Amino acid sequence: MENQVKTNTEQKEQQLKKLSKMSMIRALLPIAGLVVVFLVFNVLTNFRMMNNMSLVLSQVYVTMIAATGVFFIMTMGGLDFSQGSILGIASIVVCMLSKISIPLAIVGGIAAGAAIGAINGYFYVCRKIKSFIVTICTMFLFRGFIKYLTTNAPVTGSALLINYDSTALKVICTVVVLVIGFVLFRFTKFGTYLKAIGAGEKAAMFSGIRTDRMKFLIYVLAGAITGFAAFINVIKVGSVTSSGGNQLETQILIALVLGGMPISGGAKVRFENIIVGSLLYIVLNSGLTMMGFSTQMMQLIQGVVFLVFVAVFADRQSLQVIK
Repeated sequence: MENQVKTNTEQKEQQLKKLSKMSMIRALLPIAGLVVVFLVFNVLTNFRMMNNMSLVLSQVYVTMIAATGVFFIMTMGGLDFSQGSILGIASIVVCMLSKISIPLAIVGGIAAGAAIGAINGYFYVCRKIKSFIVTICTMFLFRGFIKYLTTNAPVTGSALLINYDSTALKVICTVVVLVIGFVLFRFTKFGTYLKAIGAGEKAAMFSGIRTDRMKFLIYVLAGAITGFAAFINVIKVGSVTSSGGNQLETQILIALVLGGMPISGGAKVRFENIIVGSLLYIVLNSGLTMMGFSTQMMQLIQGVVFLVFVAVFADRQSLQVIK
Protein backbone atom coordinates (compact mmCIF):
# COMPACT_ATOMS: atom_id res chain seq x y z
CA MET A 1 0.00 0.00 0.00
CA GLU A 2 2.79 2.41 0.92
CA ASN A 3 4.62 1.59 -2.31
CA GLN A 4 1.49 2.40 -4.31
CA VAL A 5 1.11 5.76 -2.55
CA LYS A 6 4.74 6.59 -3.25
CA THR A 7 4.33 5.63 -6.90
CA ASN A 8 1.25 7.85 -7.26
CA THR A 9 3.08 10.73 -5.56
CA GLU A 10 6.06 10.33 -7.87
CA GLN A 11 3.80 10.27 -10.92
CA LYS A 12 2.07 13.47 -9.80
CA GLU A 13 5.42 15.16 -9.23
CA GLN A 14 6.58 14.13 -12.70
CA GLN A 15 3.37 15.48 -14.22
CA LEU A 16 3.79 18.78 -12.37
CA LYS A 17 7.40 19.06 -13.58
CA LYS A 18 6.31 18.33 -17.13
CA LEU A 19 3.55 20.96 -16.96
CA SER A 20 6.02 23.46 -15.50
CA LYS A 21 8.47 22.84 -18.35
CA MET A 22 5.71 23.19 -20.95
CA SER A 23 4.56 26.44 -19.34
CA MET A 24 8.12 27.81 -19.42
CA ILE A 25 8.52 26.80 -23.08
CA ARG A 26 5.23 28.50 -23.94
CA ALA A 27 6.38 31.66 -22.18
CA LEU A 28 9.77 31.74 -23.92
CA LEU A 29 8.58 30.71 -27.40
CA PRO A 30 7.21 34.15 -28.45
CA ILE A 31 10.40 35.90 -27.27
CA ALA A 32 12.55 33.37 -29.14
CA GLY A 33 10.30 33.80 -32.17
CA LEU A 34 10.75 37.58 -32.07
CA VAL A 35 14.55 37.28 -31.94
CA VAL A 36 14.67 34.66 -34.72
CA VAL A 37 12.28 36.55 -37.02
CA PHE A 38 14.18 39.80 -36.46
CA LEU A 39 17.55 38.20 -37.26
CA VAL A 40 16.21 36.30 -40.30
CA PHE A 41 14.64 39.37 -41.88
CA ASN A 42 17.76 41.44 -41.23
CA VAL A 43 19.86 38.85 -43.04
CA LEU A 44 17.37 38.51 -45.92
CA THR A 45 17.10 42.29 -46.38
CA ASN A 46 20.84 43.01 -46.02
CA PHE A 47 20.20 44.65 -42.63
CA ARG A 48 17.81 47.23 -44.11
CA MET A 49 15.45 46.60 -41.20
CA MET A 50 18.17 47.43 -38.67
CA ASN A 51 19.00 50.63 -40.55
CA ASN A 52 15.32 51.67 -40.64
CA MET A 53 14.30 50.74 -37.10
CA SER A 54 12.73 54.14 -36.44
CA LEU A 55 10.44 53.64 -39.45
CA VAL A 56 9.59 50.08 -38.38
CA LEU A 57 8.83 51.10 -34.79
CA SER A 58 6.70 54.05 -35.93
CA GLN A 59 4.02 51.50 -36.86
CA VAL A 60 3.90 49.82 -33.45
CA TYR A 61 2.69 52.58 -31.13
CA VAL A 62 -1.01 52.63 -32.06
CA THR A 63 -1.19 48.83 -32.20
CA MET A 64 0.51 48.40 -28.83
CA ILE A 65 -1.65 50.98 -27.05
CA ALA A 66 -4.93 49.65 -28.48
CA ALA A 67 -3.83 46.05 -27.81
CA THR A 68 -3.63 46.88 -24.09
CA GLY A 69 -7.40 47.33 -23.89
CA VAL A 70 -8.13 44.24 -25.97
CA PHE A 71 -5.73 42.29 -23.75
CA PHE A 72 -7.96 43.05 -20.76
CA ILE A 73 -11.04 41.97 -22.71
CA MET A 74 -9.46 38.70 -23.85
CA THR A 75 -8.17 37.98 -20.34
CA MET A 76 -11.75 37.81 -19.09
CA GLY A 77 -12.74 35.60 -22.04
CA GLY A 78 -14.27 38.18 -24.39
CA LEU A 79 -13.53 39.42 -27.89
CA ASP A 80 -13.64 42.84 -29.56
CA PHE A 81 -13.71 43.24 -33.33
CA SER A 82 -14.74 46.91 -33.27
CA GLN A 83 -11.34 48.39 -32.37
CA GLY A 84 -10.62 49.61 -35.91
CA SER A 85 -13.94 51.44 -36.09
CA ILE A 86 -13.39 52.90 -32.61
CA LEU A 87 -10.01 54.22 -33.74
CA GLY A 88 -11.54 55.70 -36.90
CA ILE A 89 -14.41 57.48 -35.10
CA ALA A 90 -12.15 58.70 -32.30
CA SER A 91 -9.62 59.98 -34.87
CA ILE A 92 -12.37 62.01 -36.56
CA VAL A 93 -13.40 63.46 -33.20
CA VAL A 94 -9.76 64.33 -32.41
CA CYS A 95 -9.38 66.10 -35.77
CA MET A 96 -12.58 68.10 -35.32
CA LEU A 97 -11.85 69.18 -31.74
CA SER A 98 -8.17 69.91 -32.43
CA LYS A 99 -9.27 73.12 -34.18
CA ILE A 100 -10.52 74.31 -30.79
CA SER A 101 -7.92 72.85 -28.43
CA ILE A 102 -5.44 69.97 -28.53
CA PRO A 103 -6.10 68.86 -24.91
CA LEU A 104 -9.84 68.98 -25.64
CA ALA A 105 -9.22 66.85 -28.73
CA ILE A 106 -7.42 64.19 -26.66
CA VAL A 107 -10.22 64.12 -24.08
CA GLY A 108 -12.81 64.02 -26.87
CA GLY A 109 -11.09 61.05 -28.52
CA ILE A 110 -10.99 59.16 -25.22
CA ALA A 111 -14.67 59.97 -24.57
CA ALA A 112 -15.71 58.85 -28.06
CA GLY A 113 -13.87 55.55 -27.64
CA ALA A 114 -15.36 55.02 -24.18
CA ALA A 115 -18.87 55.71 -25.54
CA ILE A 116 -18.55 53.03 -28.23
CA GLY A 117 -17.07 50.69 -25.64
CA ALA A 118 -20.11 51.37 -23.44
CA ILE A 119 -22.40 50.40 -26.34
CA ASN A 120 -20.48 47.15 -26.76
CA GLY A 121 -20.59 46.51 -23.02
CA TYR A 122 -24.32 47.23 -22.77
CA PHE A 123 -25.36 44.73 -25.44
CA TYR A 124 -22.84 42.14 -24.22
CA VAL A 125 -23.63 42.39 -20.51
CA CYS A 126 -27.20 43.67 -20.28
CA ARG A 127 -28.70 42.12 -23.42
CA LYS A 128 -26.64 38.90 -23.09
CA ILE A 129 -25.49 38.90 -26.73
CA LYS A 130 -22.15 37.18 -27.39
CA SER A 131 -19.23 39.59 -27.54
CA PHE A 132 -18.06 38.65 -31.03
CA ILE A 133 -21.56 39.25 -32.46
CA VAL A 134 -21.95 42.62 -30.73
CA THR A 135 -18.54 43.91 -31.73
CA ILE A 136 -18.85 42.73 -35.34
CA CYS A 137 -22.16 44.63 -35.57
CA THR A 138 -20.68 47.82 -34.11
CA MET A 139 -17.63 47.38 -36.35
CA PHE A 140 -19.80 47.59 -39.47
CA LEU A 141 -22.08 50.26 -37.99
CA PHE A 142 -19.32 52.72 -37.15
CA ARG A 143 -17.29 51.82 -40.24
CA GLY A 144 -20.34 53.08 -42.16
CA PHE A 145 -20.26 56.33 -40.13
CA ILE A 146 -16.58 56.77 -40.94
CA LYS A 147 -17.18 56.33 -44.68
CA TYR A 148 -20.13 58.74 -44.53
CA LEU A 149 -18.15 61.44 -42.70
CA THR A 150 -15.22 61.13 -45.13
CA THR A 151 -17.22 60.74 -48.36
CA ASN A 152 -16.38 64.11 -49.92
CA ALA A 153 -12.92 64.59 -48.41
CA PRO A 154 -10.73 63.44 -45.51
CA VAL A 155 -11.52 65.02 -42.15
CA THR A 156 -8.63 67.36 -41.44
CA GLY A 157 -7.45 68.55 -38.06
CA SER A 158 -5.57 71.59 -36.83
CA ALA A 159 -2.20 72.31 -38.41
CA LEU A 160 -0.78 72.18 -34.87
CA LEU A 161 -1.29 68.40 -34.74
CA ILE A 162 1.78 67.79 -36.91
CA ASN A 163 3.93 69.54 -34.30
CA TYR A 164 3.20 66.69 -31.88
CA ASP A 165 4.48 64.04 -34.29
CA SER A 166 7.69 63.17 -32.48
CA THR A 167 9.15 59.79 -31.59
CA ALA A 168 9.76 60.92 -28.01
CA LEU A 169 6.07 61.79 -27.44
CA LYS A 170 4.87 58.52 -28.98
CA VAL A 171 7.28 56.48 -26.87
CA ILE A 172 6.30 58.34 -23.69
CA CYS A 173 2.56 57.90 -24.35
CA THR A 174 3.01 54.20 -25.11
CA VAL A 175 5.19 53.59 -22.07
CA VAL A 176 2.76 55.44 -19.77
CA VAL A 177 -0.19 53.32 -20.97
CA LEU A 178 1.82 50.10 -20.63
CA VAL A 179 3.16 50.94 -17.17
CA ILE A 180 -0.28 51.88 -15.82
CA GLY A 181 -1.79 48.75 -17.38
CA PHE A 182 0.99 46.57 -15.98
CA VAL A 183 0.66 47.93 -12.45
CA LEU A 184 -3.12 47.51 -12.47
CA PHE A 185 -2.94 44.02 -13.93
CA ARG A 186 -0.09 42.66 -11.82
CA PHE A 187 -0.42 44.39 -8.45
CA THR A 188 -4.13 45.09 -7.91
CA LYS A 189 -7.37 43.14 -7.62
CA PHE A 190 -8.20 44.36 -11.12
CA GLY A 191 -5.95 41.75 -12.76
CA THR A 192 -6.99 39.01 -10.34
CA TYR A 193 -10.67 39.60 -11.10
CA LEU A 194 -10.06 39.58 -14.86
CA LYS A 195 -8.21 36.27 -14.74
CA ALA A 196 -10.83 34.81 -12.41
CA ILE A 197 -13.64 35.72 -14.83
CA GLY A 198 -11.68 34.29 -17.74
CA ALA A 199 -10.96 31.04 -15.90
CA GLY A 200 -14.58 30.57 -14.82
CA GLU A 201 -17.22 33.28 -14.73
CA LYS A 202 -19.69 31.38 -12.52
CA ALA A 203 -17.01 30.55 -9.97
CA ALA A 204 -15.87 34.19 -9.98
CA MET A 205 -19.45 35.36 -9.43
CA PHE A 206 -19.96 32.96 -6.50
CA SER A 207 -16.69 34.19 -4.97
CA GLY A 208 -18.14 37.69 -4.73
CA ILE A 209 -16.86 39.35 -7.92
CA ARG A 210 -19.45 41.56 -9.63
CA THR A 211 -18.76 40.03 -13.01
CA ASP A 212 -21.33 41.97 -15.07
CA ARG A 213 -20.13 45.35 -13.82
CA MET A 214 -16.51 44.30 -14.37
CA LYS A 215 -17.17 43.18 -17.96
CA PHE A 216 -19.02 46.40 -18.79
CA LEU A 217 -16.26 48.59 -17.34
CA ILE A 218 -13.57 46.67 -19.24
CA TYR A 219 -15.25 47.34 -22.58
CA VAL A 220 -15.53 51.03 -21.67
CA LEU A 221 -11.87 51.06 -20.63
CA ALA A 222 -10.73 49.32 -23.83
CA GLY A 223 -12.66 51.85 -25.92
CA ALA A 224 -11.14 54.75 -23.97
CA ILE A 225 -7.60 53.39 -24.46
CA THR A 226 -8.16 53.07 -28.20
CA GLY A 227 -9.62 56.59 -28.18
CA PHE A 228 -6.33 57.78 -26.73
CA ALA A 229 -4.45 55.82 -29.41
CA ALA A 230 -6.44 57.84 -31.97
CA PHE A 231 -4.43 60.93 -30.99
CA ILE A 232 -1.18 59.07 -31.79
CA ASN A 233 -2.77 57.91 -35.05
CA VAL A 234 -3.85 61.40 -36.12
CA ILE A 235 -0.64 63.33 -35.47
CA LYS A 236 1.17 61.41 -38.23
CA VAL A 237 -0.75 63.09 -41.08
CA GLY A 238 -3.20 65.43 -39.38
CA SER A 239 -6.27 63.96 -41.10
CA VAL A 240 -8.49 60.89 -41.31
CA THR A 241 -9.61 59.10 -44.48
CA SER A 242 -12.32 56.47 -45.01
CA SER A 243 -9.75 53.77 -44.27
CA GLY A 244 -8.90 55.20 -40.83
CA GLY A 245 -8.39 52.35 -38.37
CA ASN A 246 -9.11 49.74 -41.03
CA GLN A 247 -7.99 46.20 -40.04
CA LEU A 248 -6.75 47.33 -36.61
CA GLU A 249 -8.82 44.66 -34.86
CA THR A 250 -7.16 41.96 -36.98
CA GLN A 251 -3.70 43.36 -36.27
CA ILE A 252 -4.38 43.40 -32.52
CA LEU A 253 -5.75 39.86 -32.45
CA ILE A 254 -2.81 38.49 -34.44
CA ALA A 255 -0.32 40.46 -32.33
CA LEU A 256 -1.71 39.17 -29.03
CA VAL A 257 -1.77 35.56 -30.21
CA LEU A 258 1.76 35.88 -31.59
CA GLY A 259 2.76 37.16 -28.16
CA GLY A 260 1.50 33.94 -26.56
CA MET A 261 -1.95 35.15 -25.48
CA PRO A 262 -4.33 32.20 -24.93
CA ILE A 263 -7.48 33.07 -26.88
CA SER A 264 -9.55 31.60 -24.05
CA GLY A 265 -8.08 34.06 -21.50
CA GLY A 266 -7.85 32.98 -17.89
CA ALA A 267 -4.94 32.53 -15.53
CA LYS A 268 -2.28 31.76 -18.15
CA VAL A 269 -2.18 35.22 -19.70
CA ARG A 270 0.87 37.45 -19.23
CA PHE A 271 1.08 41.20 -19.67
CA GLU A 272 4.25 40.70 -21.74
CA ASN A 273 2.00 39.19 -24.44
CA ILE A 274 1.15 42.74 -25.51
CA ILE A 275 4.73 43.97 -25.97
CA VAL A 276 6.25 40.84 -27.50
CA GLY A 277 3.26 40.22 -29.76
CA SER A 278 3.03 43.78 -31.08
CA LEU A 279 6.75 43.87 -31.85
CA LEU A 280 6.65 40.43 -33.47
CA TYR A 281 3.70 41.40 -35.68
CA ILE A 282 5.31 44.67 -36.80
CA VAL A 283 8.69 43.00 -37.47
CA LEU A 284 6.99 40.22 -39.45
CA ASN A 285 4.86 42.65 -41.45
CA SER A 286 7.73 45.08 -42.12
CA GLY A 287 10.12 42.27 -43.05
CA LEU A 288 7.71 40.80 -45.59
CA THR A 289 7.13 44.27 -47.06
CA MET A 290 10.87 44.94 -47.38
CA MET A 291 11.32 41.61 -49.15
CA GLY A 292 8.83 42.73 -51.79
CA PHE A 293 6.04 40.24 -51.16
CA SER A 294 2.61 41.08 -52.56
CA THR A 295 -0.27 41.84 -50.19
CA GLN A 296 -1.87 38.48 -50.97
CA MET A 297 1.32 36.55 -50.22
CA MET A 298 1.86 38.53 -47.00
CA GLN A 299 -1.64 37.67 -45.83
CA LEU A 300 -1.03 34.00 -46.66
CA ILE A 301 2.21 33.88 -44.67
CA GLN A 302 0.71 35.80 -41.74
CA GLY A 303 -2.28 33.44 -41.76
CA VAL A 304 -0.05 30.38 -41.56
CA VAL A 305 2.02 31.86 -38.71
CA PHE A 306 -1.17 32.90 -36.89
CA LEU A 307 -2.65 29.41 -37.23
CA VAL A 308 0.53 27.80 -35.86
CA PHE A 309 0.56 30.07 -32.80
CA VAL A 310 -3.16 29.50 -32.13
CA ALA A 311 -2.53 25.73 -32.23
CA VAL A 312 0.35 26.11 -29.76
CA PHE A 313 -1.22 28.53 -27.28
CA ALA A 314 -4.89 27.53 -27.31
CA ASP A 315 -5.99 26.10 -23.96
CA ARG A 316 -8.09 23.20 -25.19
CA GLN A 317 -9.45 22.38 -21.75
CA SER A 318 -11.12 25.76 -21.25
CA LEU A 319 -11.49 26.93 -24.84
CA GLN A 320 -14.88 28.42 -25.67
CA VAL A 321 -16.01 28.48 -29.28
CA ILE A 322 -18.68 31.15 -28.73
CA LYS A 323 -17.60 34.10 -26.57
